[in-house]
Amino acid sequence: MTRIGLLFERLKRENRKGLIAYLTAGDPTPARTPSLVHALERGGADLIELGVPFSDPIADGPVIQRAGERALQAGTSLRTVLDIACRIRETSQVPLLLFTYLNPVVRYGLDRLAEDAAAAGIDGCLLTDASVEEAEAYAAAMHRHNIDTVFLAAPTSTPRRLELVARYSTGFVYLVSRTGVTGERDSLSASVAPLVNSMREVTDLPLAVGFGISKPEHVAELGHQVEAVVVGSALVRIIEQHPGPELEQRLEEFTRSLKSGFGAQA
Repeated sequence: MTRIGLLFERLKRENRKGLIAYLTAGDPTPARTPSLVHALERGGADLIELGVPFSDPIADGPVIQRAGERALQAGTSLRTVLDIACRIRETSQVPLLLFTYLNPVVRYGLDRLAEDAAAAGIDGCLLTDASVEEAEAYAAAMHRHNIDTVFLAAPTSTPRRLELVARYSTGFVYLVSRTGVTGERDSLSASVAPLVNSMREVTDLPLAVGFGISKPEHVAELGHQVEAVVVGSALVRIIEQHPGPELEQRLEEFTRSLKSGFGAQA
């Protein structure tokens, strides 16, 4: 079992919910990313998504797109992100999920990535634009190296696709709260509850909801429905706006405020 599986077992045993934090690896620089991860962890993040910057990020909103551009300009590649994971593992056992697009993986090589990711301490992988209908070879390669495969389910997913997501996902299932790209929103989508119910019918895996979550109030509302909540753009915006020496403290404090949304569970 990976660190991801162990995390969700522990959360269930302790009757708690998890906070998953996304950041674009290499933003503002590859050398800075490990300290940002440690700040998120100190603030209460239970799992970290390391986003691989990509030049054509079709699922990302403007905040994360700009982060990807900064990371690419800083020289970040998929190999760089794996090196960052190695540095994080020197001082932390926080679960790490590699969050990337299919194109960098194809260029790197699927089997090579699975082997190198495992060696770097990566626990899971999420390919945002991978078709779950063609996931068998990808999932098999990752599972051979004990890496979880996390797939996305959206409000528009058909019953057949939800079944495939359930079949090929390990660790947890990532539920997209709304159609469209990532980004902060003032309110949660009404489509979350029906999607959660539909996914519960086909899997016993933990469910995490992301896209549009940016406030403790969002965390509180979703904490009653799923096992974990994912926050990305709100954290990446802090990195964009405060890249100076106070960045780690700001990230830690904001993460702690988000975690407080779980109330007594946190």
